[in-house]
Amino acid sequence: MGKKLVIGASGQIGVELIDKLASQHGVDQVIATDIKPKSDVYKDGVKSFQLDVLDKTKLFDIIKDNNVSEVYLLAALLSAVSEKKIQSAWDLNMNGLFNILELAREKHIKQVFWPSSIAVFGPSSPKDQTPQNTIIEPLTVYGISKMAGERWCEYYFKKFGVDVRSLRYPGIISHKSKPGGGTTDYAVDIFYSAVRREKYHCFLDKNIELPMMFMDDAIRATIELMNAERSSLSINSSYNVSAMSFTPEQLANEIKKHVNEFEIIYQPDFRNNIAISWPNSINDELSRLDWGWANEFDITKTTSTMLQALEEKIINIAN
Repeated sequence: MGKKLVIGASGQIGVELIDKLASQHGVDQVIATDIKPKSDVYKDGVKSFQLDVLDKTKLFDIIKDNNVSEVYLLAALLSAVSEKKIQSAWDLNMNGLFNILELAREKHIKQVFWPSSIAVFGPSSPKDQTPQNTIIEPLTVYGISKMAGERWCEYYFKKFGVDVRSLRYPGIISHKSKPGGGTTDYAVDIFYSAVRREKYHCFLDKNIELPMMFMDDAIRATIELMNAERSSLSINSSYNVSAMSFTPEQLANEIKKHVNEFEIIYQPDFRNNIAISWPNSINDELSRLDWGWANEFDITKTTSTMLQALEEKIINIAN
């Protein structure tokens, strides 16, 4: 097997995926790329390049010159940002995927991971325990691009035998890097306010329930799916995957168990309308059946882990 390439490596998921892959396979087996200039956030020894995934020529050169066989395509504009940059979001989210799928069809890549999202679901989808196969009518630019991407992934697998795998990520919670413009970002921002003893202004209504996942689970789910035997996979578009669901009020109450004085104010904005169209909870029984998925973090464990990690980070910065 060749090396592993992470595209969009400076993002919330990319930074931690790079770290885990490098730990498992060695720093010399992982390549990081991002449209931003070379970053120092990657694990020491990981080779990195500045890359716009829409530049297919440079993308091909990096893959060929570094003996890459496995690609994790994380570069994308997320839900809230996409609503403000419609054309740019579609261009990046779709044509970046096409570039990778085409290189895989041409046998320059052996295996591809591409993340989908719960944003593929819309108000016509069942809200509770949303099943793997159901009505999918997204109302957002991000959701539309993810829905189309899922169809293209399945097409390239069935038509050309491209081994592309995908997860419908819920909201991702992490303390190592900040998110990049998603509707579920409040579930990260709220912890920063709590550890700073600041009042948090939430852009969602207190009763909006959304599926969430702690980063450690998200990274593990990604790698476990990529390591699964292809013959065991029954889904060729994108798997439902889940860990927990909660509302902003429920998360705030969990935080108050650790930070008594924590205060939250609800000031819903346009992101609230996006969140309303998404599921309350996800049925991921096929992930659990096909490749043995099992989450380790619930809201209690996530909250205590986030608060402790961010408290230590703030102390380290202060010193």
